[in-house]
Amino acid sequence: MKFSRTMTAVALSTALVTTSACTTNPETGNRRLSNTGLGAIIGAGAGYLLGDIVGGRNSRTEQIVGAGIGAIAGGAVGRYMDQQEAELRRETAGTGVDVIRQGDDIILRMPSGITFDVDRYDVKPQFQSTLNEVANTLAQYQQTYIDIYGHTDSTGSDAYNQSLSERRAQSVASYLSSRGVAPARMATRGFGETQPIADNATEYGRSQNRRVEIKVVPFQG
Repeated sequence: MKFSRTMTAVALSTALVTTSACTTNPETGNRRLSNTGLGAIIGAGAGYLLGDIVGGRNSRTEQIVGAGIGAIAGGAVGRYMDQQEAELRRETAGTGVDVIRQGDDIILRMPSGITFDVDRYDVKPQFQSTLNEVANTLAQYQQTYIDIYGHTDSTGSDAYNQSLSERRAQSVASYLSSRGVAPARMATRGFGETQPIADNATEYGRSQNRRVEIKVVPFQG
C-alpha cells in the first residue's frame, strides 16, 4: 500500500531527527525537544519526498541571474528566511494554509478545499486575497527559488490525477506571476496521487492529500 510505504519513510526520518534534536535543561537535567528539532520533525513529515528543486539548481540559477537577481551571502541566509517565514505566517494566519520550516527552506501547504473547487484548477476567488499577500512577500524576498507542487487524492485514474495536479500547480504559478513574482524563479511539478500525507481510505485523509505546496528555497552565493 502506497500510504504505508510513505509513512514508513516518514517514521524513519522522524526517528533520526528526534535522536539529535533534544536539548538538556541545565537547571533540571531534563531533556526536551528543541524548537529547531520540532521544526525538523515537522519538515520530515512535510518534505520527505519533495527532494531538490524542480529541474535542478544549475539551470534555475542561470535563469535567476539572467533576471538580474543576486544571491544571498551565506551568513545571511538564516535571517533572510526567518524574516520571510514570519511574514508568511502573519499573512496566512487563520486561512488554513500551513507554513512549515524545513532547514533553510519554507513550505506553504494549501489544501485544495480553500484553493480550488472539486475537479477544478482555477484559484477560488475567496482565496485570492490570501494568495495576493503571499505573492507580495515572495516578490519582496526575491532571492529564492520557488517550486510549486500539485497533489491529488487517489480518486480517479492515475492519468487524470497527474494532469489535474500539474494544472493546479501551473495555475498557482501563473497567479503568482500575475502578482509580480518573477517567472524565472518559479517551476512547477505535478505528483498526482503518488505522495499522500494521509490515508486515502477516509474522506478526511483524501481532503488532506488534495493540496498544492509552495517550496521556497534560498538562492545562495
